Amino acid sequence: MADEEEQKAEYGSEKDWVNNRRSKESMQDVLWSLLYGAHGDVDVRIRAAKEIRRLTKTSAKSRAYLAAAGVIVPLVSMLKSANLEAKEAAVLALLNLAVGNERNKVRIVKAGAIPTLVELLQSENANLRESVVAAILTLSASAINKPIIGVSGVIPLLVEMLTSGSIQGKVDAVMALYNLSTYTDNLLPILAAGAVPPLIWLLKDCKKTSKFSEKMTALLESLLALEEGRTAVVKEEGGILALVEAVEDGSPQSREHAVGALLNLCQANIGEHRQAILKEGVIPGLLELTVQGTSKAQQRARILLQLLRDSSTQRNSSSNVLESIVHDIASHIDGVEQGSATAKQMLSEMVHLSMEKSMKQLQQRALLSIPPQISRSNRLPEAPSK
Repeated sequence: MADEEEQKAEYGSEKDWVNNRRSKESMQDVLWSLLYGAHGDVDVRIRAAKEIRRLTKTSAKSRAYLAAAGVIVPLVSMLKSANLEAKEAAVLALLNLAVGNERNKVRIVKAGAIPTLVELLQSENANLRESVVAAILTLSASAINKPIIGVSGVIPLLVEMLTSGSIQGKVDAVMALYNLSTYTDNLLPILAAGAVPPLIWLLKDCKKTSKFSEKMTALLESLLALEEGRTAVVKEEGGILALVEAVEDGSPQSREHAVGALLNLCQANIGEHRQAILKEGVIPGLLELTVQGTSKAQQRARILLQLLRDSSTQRNSSSNVLESIVHDIASHIDGVEQGSATAKQMLSEMVHLSMEKSMKQLQQRALLSIPPQISRSNRLPEAPSK
């Protein structure tokens, strides 16, 4: 009785204490059904999995409690069920258990979930496939899991989802590939699976200021650090243009990654790629970045502008003026302490002179651009609970 009174005092009110007690009793019932329902009707286990999904949708405590109580192994076992509803219930329960809980992400992978999830990703059922992609996205947010997931055979299936999935399926697949790409050994398999063409298509069509665009440009920047990635972007029609448009119209992070991707291209072979990049009208966007970009984007834009200068090439008078301005901007920034108000003002005036005509064209392009439905995505690096 004394212990009960102490618990009530801890929860602040009798109502909170009652709710907490009911929640624990409910979780105990769920655990019992999940662990021992295998000896009876599969419907019992399905109901248990659905209840786990409900309990863990918003409660971090429930995720920790249920995982510690042992629900992960039987849920992973349910993934192999012949019953489609049981598979989907297990996937979604595991997804919610993993959201925001690093330990649970690792536990789920250690319990052997990945090979079965890879099999389910080849299912004919579209809803099941997209639930699996959401689960892979969440599990791949763990640094410990990235190498394991990367060699599981899931990468080609995620790349396939970039063209065959629903809007949300494509978004989740991009996010999962981005998570995996932060482990460098996964970059070549992503390239080998043919990720660059669909990424370019999606980048062309999406809203450049979206989180979706930020992850795609970050992924492309990493892929262009490899020769295979650079070759794939150059071969893809409109590949360089898509990156130039991201430099012009993207969010600060998208612009930073896009200019980084172009810089990777130029630094690898300036002679081969210089004209292709200039042809797409990159200069105005780079000039603007030297004023308005993130500190990293400003630095990259200045370096790229210097690389794009070529004094040995014959140019017309207007090109000479523009190249002279670019040279003056780079020299001025290099000689003035970063952040100087005077330098910023002078740089802004030079940018205005060189960009006046080009910006009219860019503004017209922006007015004509109608972002598709995919642009409304604002997903985080792991899927939300469902």
